[in-house]
Amino acid sequence: MKRTIIALLLAVAATVCAQQIRVQAPGSVYEGDIFTVRFVVDAHASDFKGPSFKGFTRRNGPNQSSSSSYSVVNGKATSSVQTSFSYTIAANEVGTFTIDEATCTVDKKKLASKPFTITVQKADPNRRQQAQQRGAAQGQSLPQDQQPQQIDEQSLFARTTVSNSHPYQGEQIIVTYKIYTQVPLSQYNIDKLPGNRGFWAEDLSEGTQVKQYSESLNGRNYEVAEIRRGALFAQQSGKLTIEPLDLEVLAMVQRQRRRTGTIWDLFDDPFFNAAQAVQRPLSTNRVTVDVKPLPPSPDGFTGAVGRFEVSGGLTLDRVKANEAVSYKLTVSGPGNLMLIGAPAPDFPQAFEVYDPQTSDAIRRGEGGVGGSRTFEWVLIPRSQGTFTVPQLDFVYFDPQAGHYITKSIAAQTIEVDQGSGHAATASFGKDDVRRLAEDINFIHPVKSLRRAPGSHGAPALFWLALAAMAAVTAVVLLLSRRHRQAMGDEQGRRRKRAVSLARKRLRRAEGLLRSGDDNAFYEEIYRAIWGCLADKYSIEPARLNRETVTACLVEKGVPAERQEAIMKVLRDVDMARFAPGDAHAQMQSIYDEALQTIVSLD
Repeated sequence: MKRTIIALLLAVAATVCAQQIRVQAPGSVYEGDIFTVRFVVDAHASDFKGPSFKGFTRRNGPNQSSSSSYSVVNGKATSSVQTSFSYTIAANEVGTFTIDEATCTVDKKKLASKPFTITVQKADPNRRQQAQQRGAAQGQSLPQDQQPQQIDEQSLFARTTVSNSHPYQGEQIIVTYKIYTQVPLSQYNIDKLPGNRGFWAEDLSEGTQVKQYSESLNGRNYEVAEIRRGALFAQQSGKLTIEPLDLEVLAMVQRQRRRTGTIWDLFDDPFFNAAQAVQRPLSTNRVTVDVKPLPPSPDGFTGAVGRFEVSGGLTLDRVKANEAVSYKLTVSGPGNLMLIGAPAPDFPQAFEVYDPQTSDAIRRGEGGVGGSRTFEWVLIPRSQGTFTVPQLDFVYFDPQAGHYITKSIAAQTIEVDQGSGHAATASFGKDDVRRLAEDINFIHPVKSLRRAPGSHGAPALFWLALAAMAAVTAVVLLLSRRHRQAMGDEQGRRRKRAVSLARKRLRRAEGLLRSGDDNAFYEEIYRAIWGCLADKYSIEPARLNRETVTACLVEKGVPAERQEAIMKVLRDVDMARFAPGDAHAQMQSIYDEALQTIVSLD
């Protein structure tokens, strides 16, 4: 029994020890050294989050690798699995630095490594020479005799290409980032994403494999790797610049031995000389795009640029009064779907109309952004009768044709029957007249009227009630007049509802933040801010851009610091979508900025 208990305790202890994150890192390095830090787990690990490496420069990583082993000893089979995550780190500053913990998940349990320190000593210029002399004394070959070949700018470089350098405002263009190489590459790491100021950007490379092929350029043959692809939609006209993408690559270069005039020169051949990894920083070229403004827009244009088809209409052709019916408009095709605003259908006055709900089925692929966006209005007819919903015209700009195109949903008729509630009726049927005849009796004529006995005229309470009724009637008439004026003031209604609608969108964005749907989150934030600005300052969607908003803010006397805060949050939304780092923290920061901006506009 004692042996069994001891064996169980040892097994539990071994399991606990195995499921820890071990750190493999040097305790001391010299300034300028490049070294490796590795986190090892003796199990299948996932959801790895590395430390920040404050005080160092992270060259690449984390690079995940795993290994497994199987053995049979004395007829007993055992197996083990090991997962490791490695970083290549550069020491740039002298001092002692603490590396915080790394975390991962093993069997639904979260593990964490222990923080550790690395001391960076000041570089000794004689240290490398002394090490080489010690190696020579021990019969080892000297490192300076085997230097890697140099990589010129013609053998390895990166480029940015765009599908169209003269697009219309709002037109979709595809931007591609490529590596051209004539030397083998082992890996690459993007250090800095390009700035997209003035553009709405969509990532098209997420979840896709790196595309590789051969290409001839300037008479030289290259192996090309498309490392990133995106769709850009210019939000303003004029010359806009796509900033460079910065990255680092590891090139595998053959080492070249110095000629000595001995028999060992026979081994100066790639077969005998192993390749050496050389780190090389690359940066793509800047690209300037000349964006053409859209022609003057017709009525009904809500910012759609692309090639679209429309469908939809009433979901029912017969309902009862006070029952809901939906009216849908679906816009489908390639283009700036996520930036299209809802049109304004002309529904019958007897219908109570709710604000449209938007649902997206947007696809992002190698060819760009496409799919559909659906607007749905909930209608409640309050009267019975026959009503006609007029034709709905959807206007979009086709950049290939160079002009506006109108697609329509035909007019529809809907029959509204009498409901079960107390709704007013538009007409009376025979049954209604019969019921009225039964409910109302004839008036019996009298020969004379005389005061009832004991009556001494109208009491004071009667006159007081009459005066109160007159006052209430006057107030109702005044409020009704103001309501009619407010309904006629479309711009006034837009200004009043601007902040409330923006707050609704922010609440939806908060839910998307918790669910981790970053694309939908940024779209909702973008619509909240742009929609609030458009409604607050009565800007038509077709004219909604940074220049127009800035001019309106100046005209309205908005303080300069508030103007800058509004423009900053718009820039931050553009940049945060593809910025490296903690995505959830960036989304939370953007949400806080957007909320503060909306509150400042209230």
